[in-house]
Amino acid sequence: FSGLNWNPSFRAPLTEPGVAVNEGDYILAIDGEPLSGDENIHRRFRNTVGKQVVLTVNGQPTMAGARQITVVPIDDDSNLRNMAWVEGNRKKVDEMTSGRVAYVYLPNTGGGGYTFFNRYYFSQLGKEAVIIDERFNGGGSAADYIIDLLDRELMNYWGTRAGKVQTTPMAAIFGPKALIINEYAASGGDLLPFLFKEKNLGPLIGKRTLGILVGIYSYPQLIDGGYSTAPRLGIFDKAGEWIIENEGVSPDIEVEMTPKAVIEGRDPQLERAVEEIMKELPKTPRQEVKKPAGPDRKVE
Repeated sequence: FSGLNWNPSFRAPLTEPGVAVNEGDYILAIDGEPLSGDENIHRRFRNTVGKQVVLTVNGQPTMAGARQITVVPIDDDSNLRNMAWVEGNRKKVDEMTSGRVAYVYLPNTGGGGYTFFNRYYFSQLGKEAVIIDERFNGGGSAADYIIDLLDRELMNYWGTRAGKVQTTPMAAIFGPKALIINEYAASGGDLLPFLFKEKNLGPLIGKRTLGILVGIYSYPQLIDGGYSTAPRLGIFDKAGEWIIENEGVSPDIEVEMTPKAVIEGRDPQLERAVEEIMKELPKTPRQEVKKPAGPDRKVE
């Protein structure tokens, strides 16, 4: 995994400066003890988190010409796996759309989700359209901030003395949008697609969300350090009807992640989102806006 080594939460030990390894290299020994092919390698890393470990590696499964590198293991690689999946999806969308469509993943609607959104959305403002992916979204809070940004409409242009034409608002992707959802998106992950649909921002693609939009807050800690929660709020619509809880939010286009497709390394939900976005792009072609001739301000 490539990781993001400037961020401690995404540190990938084998990609740090000075660690000269390549994908496909063999780990032959750990701290000088040879490693056999049928051995569980994870067992050898017990109690090594945060400590230096010497690996013997080679491009071939032989000690001849092997070299030693020093790494510091981490306690959990789930962040690295998630980031590899996200970056893989972003690159797929970029390749499938010839760079025209942005991909933004939202792991939750809390601090981490907003960090992901800000990092991936604003860095791709030059794209013509955007696919938001909230599969496996763990919730957090109401994501009206994200909806407000996605709902921005073009209001006017700015002609600068030098440079390209700017827009108001500046931070927006004005083209088609789509939201990918699945049965593991919950709580704030239920609300986001509901708001997306309410604003008519684009199609929901995937599977119906989990449907657990009753919130908890202000629960006291127990004397043993644990806590007990209780439902404190639920959602109802403008017509006065309770919604989403035990129902979820259904997609406009249902797409199943079939075992066959997943085994083949495909993502039918992402592929369908790209397909729908590419259908919409010709309907809203990006126009090259040129600054008009400067106004005549001479005084008669």
